Amino acid sequence: MYPAPARHPAAPGGGGSGGAASGLKFTVADTCERIKEEFNFIQQQYHSLKLECEKLASEKTEMQRHYVMYYEMSYGLNVEMHKQTEIAKRLNAIIGQVLPFLAQEHQQQVANAVERAKQVTMSELNAIIGQQQQQGLQQLLQQIHAQQLPHGAVVGGLPPGGLLGFAGAAAAAAAAGVPPHLAPPPHPAAAAAAVQAQAQALLKPADLQQHRAAAETPEDRKPIALPDERLGHRSVSPPEKFRSRTPDLESDSKRRKEEKLGHESDAEKSDQDLVVDVANEIGFDGHMRIPASNGLNNIAGGKPAYSYHMNGEGQLQPVPFPTDALVGAGIPRHARQINTLTHGEVVCAVTISNPTKYVYTGGKGCVKVWDIGQSVGSASVKPVSQLDCLQRDNYIRSVKLLPDGRTLIVGGEASQLSIWDLASPTPRIKAELTSSAPACYALAISPDSKVCFSCCSDGNIAVWDLQNQTLVRQFQGHTDGASCIDISADGSKLWTGGLDNTVRSWDLREGRQLQQHDFTSQIFSLGYCPTGEWLAVGMENSNVEVLHATKSDKYQLHLHDSCVLSLRFASCGKWFVSTGKDNLLNAWRTPYGASIFQSKESSSVLSCDISADDKYIVTGSGDKKATVYEVIY
Repeated sequence: MYPAPARHPAAPGGGGSGGAASGLKFTVADTCERIKEEFNFIQQQYHSLKLECEKLASEKTEMQRHYVMYYEMSYGLNVEMHKQTEIAKRLNAIIGQVLPFLAQEHQQQVANAVERAKQVTMSELNAIIGQQQQQGLQQLLQQIHAQQLPHGAVVGGLPPGGLLGFAGAAAAAAAAGVPPHLAPPPHPAAAAAAVQAQAQALLKPADLQQHRAAAETPEDRKPIALPDERLGHRSVSPPEKFRSRTPDLESDSKRRKEEKLGHESDAEKSDQDLVVDVANEIGFDGHMRIPASNGLNNIAGGKPAYSYHMNGEGQLQPVPFPTDALVGAGIPRHARQINTLTHGEVVCAVTISNPTKYVYTGGKGCVKVWDIGQSVGSASVKPVSQLDCLQRDNYIRSVKLLPDGRTLIVGGEASQLSIWDLASPTPRIKAELTSSAPACYALAISPDSKVCFSCCSDGNIAVWDLQNQTLVRQFQGHTDGASCIDISADGSKLWTGGLDNTVRSWDLREGRQLQQHDFTSQIFSLGYCPTGEWLAVGMENSNVEVLHATKSDKYQLHLHDSCVLSLRFASCGKWFVSTGKDNLLNAWRTPYGASIFQSKESSSVLSCDISADDKYIVTGSGDKKATVYEVIY
């Protein structure tokens, strides 16, 4: 009845199924085409993003190079600033020494000029620098034109414009005699272009980092325990122990950084987070290990010679120790730790009384008094008194007891020395001595207890009459801070060491300088043998040198690994101790330096004292405590 449907030539199996197949085939091909187009589009986006990523990585590398360059620039400027500050300070000291020799009218003119220089404002200074910079630029441009360089030439490996664009301001300032750290900054665009060119040509951050890692020491990368980071300046960091600036020993991020500043100013400024293996130095019974000496001048562990004698020609030879170097009356066998006194601040000064056995520890702002006579071996010793001497953030640098044990003299980061009456029911200040120097670094008392000598941060040695509480005179000679002092047993001669790398002796009867010994390192500590004519000197370069007062004999001792911060002779004169930034307490035989015993504490050991009966040693350290040792004979 109905006609048969026409068949599609391409679909011989029937009309309905053929039409469906034809429609499905068309949909798949269209979808594949769209997928292909989207794939190509995504692939293009991928390549575009890849190029963008590579560009960003390149920019990141470039920024890192810029950062390293600017870091090096800021480091150099900081060093230069400290140099210029030191130069200004020393020039001021020289002016002060020369001033008394000028005529009266000239003295006034110089004094007015110095005062005027101190009052120069930044705007005036910038105006002066600007004038000098313009003159320097004109001179520099004239020199460049005179050389008739071809257009586009490269000078010294820098692209055209790099010399003037980035370093032009500094070069012009240098040509005009302006210190680099005072020169105005360059134009930002020119500076960026030149920094980029120089960074690409000269800087490789990985190489720079590797070089720094190789050059730094562990001490340089950690804070130092010197409460003074100017110390820092050459060393100690520190480089830095005796500067008048008060260190921040809790929040030190340094320095040195540290130091050598790095140095680890500095401090400059605590070693409280240094970790050492004390067990390697202390026996199971708490006794200190005795470095053996066998006549061949080796110490325990087969270490090489550490004591050398210097002949008249300056040649060093190992010292053959005598057979009685470590034996005999008055020579300790070892020392035993009996007390730890938790002061709570870095202990920069200590002293111990005799025979009452009170220990005095000086830290920030105050001196704490401890009674160890009734608490030997106690782990919970509490201070019996606290003497508030200075402002809270200023450090005590020296404490001295008069022989009767009834009077304590305290000096530190202030222009006043305080004299305390310890005989009253409650210790009290009975007098204050005021000097022109902003800080006192060390004290000495005459044998008759009538005179006090203070080492001042301006290099002078102030002489005080304790009975009348007046300044008698000042010894002038050190061109930088006077850091340490000791007096001969007969009270006729004074010895002082300074940051000017000199040790000087003074005749107290005639009031004049007798000798001057020049060194290649700053002097941080010294002691004069009570029974002989030997002077021991502790230095920033880690050496201990023992000099004869009148002859050319000299010994050089090498057991410390860092700055020797304090030094003290026993009353018998047969031995002395030294302490250092390397956490060590060393005991030496006088004068040739055989090592009697050695102890390693957990932080820099800043101060030490020996009781008058030579039975106790007390040390103060950067981890905010003092340690009391009993000397065993």
